[in-house]
Amino acid sequence: EEEVGTMIFGVVKSPLLLEVWLSRMDGHMGLANSLAMKIAGIDKNTNDPVGGTIVRTTEREPTGLLVDAAMKLVFNVIPEVSVNDRREALLTASRHALMRGVTTVVDVGSYVPGTSEEQTWQDFSDVYEWAHSMGKMMIRVCLFFPMPTWPRVSDLIHERGRSLSGWIHLGGVKAFLDGSLGSSSAWFYEPYEDVPGDYGLQLLDMDVLLNATLESDKSGLQVAIHAIGDKANDMLLDMFDKVVSLNGTKDRRFRIEHAQHLSPGAATRFGEHGIIASVQPDHLLDDADSAGRKIGVERAERSSYLFRSLLAGGAHLAFGSDWPVSDIYPLQAIRTAMSRKLPGWEAPWISAERLPLDDSLKAHTISAAYACFLDHVLGSLVEGKYADFVVLPSTSWREFADDIPGHVLATYVNGKQAYP
Repeated sequence: EEEVGTMIFGVVKSPLLLEVWLSRMDGHMGLANSLAMKIAGIDKNTNDPVGGTIVRTTEREPTGLLVDAAMKLVFNVIPEVSVNDRREALLTASRHALMRGVTTVVDVGSYVPGTSEEQTWQDFSDVYEWAHSMGKMMIRVCLFFPMPTWPRVSDLIHERGRSLSGWIHLGGVKAFLDGSLGSSSAWFYEPYEDVPGDYGLQLLDMDVLLNATLESDKSGLQVAIHAIGDKANDMLLDMFDKVVSLNGTKDRRFRIEHAQHLSPGAATRFGEHGIIASVQPDHLLDDADSAGRKIGVERAERSSYLFRSLLAGGAHLAFGSDWPVSDIYPLQAIRTAMSRKLPGWEAPWISAERLPLDDSLKAHTISAAYACFLDHVLGSLVEGKYADFVVLPSTSWREFADDIPGHVLATYVNGKQAYP
């Protein structure tokens, strides 16, 4: 044990004996104090796990910063959240989503680098199936599971179908190829400006990822893979070319989650196989200030959040939030995609990549539904689809966009008012 005084961010100001773990908002880095590292068995002799980094001093002493898969060293000793707390979290999150006008979410599970693959499956059975059986589902969900468990997902779909009901849909599998820009673990061709010699992290061996993708794709599962850095995105595009050549052409709707920084010409490659660019406009509010410092102004302005270029190249552009990394509020995300302005900024960041209103609305509605094979029942108000819609406090988008309120007036799910 140790005496802990003032913690960063002023979290703890009085001396206490406790272990502390602080997770970065994007889930790709965390900070452990010395007591937490001691309990986790982390010292100067601990090796970096595959796909992770223990940040060290020049004397190789751990600083407490753990990146991506290295976080599992601490996760292994953190007590599990109770089933009741997880169930209550679903209900609380659903109410918040409805307040923001969201009726359907894609949930890629509690699976991030360093976490257990089993947690997502426990949430499926203990939380989602419980909520469904108890009549407590408020919003629709499309679930993705960790890619290493693809045989289990395939068996589940074969046994029960892709839609367990109008509330729960089974999407496919998810994997991570790199980390995040903020934690300097997104994988780039060129090194970070603020960390010379550091190109980021490759979290998975490409042969392992290719084989898992081929098998998942053969079994009919949709594949979603996280890629943020330009090299990670190019490696995924190359790999997907191989998947198509080996497994043949079909409607697979391969998803690249984030597609945040792209090399020249990469945006056009998305269109070759109709790849889904699953992007989050509000992330640029976090990155516009810092990207220049992390990767250089020229690289940042050439490669970052290329929404318009992706559409022009034939990609299917789907908007989301990556909540809780960014808040879940489509109206705010639509405004961000249109303006690309940070609060207080007079000029947009990379103005050529701004989207018009129609494209922004489409990316958050019918295109988002298409991105998870739900466009036949969601994403537009037409006969035969669920009557999911929101009521806004204005009849003019231009007027409304200048002062977006914190919630919508009303949200309807399946024709019934669900909020307020």
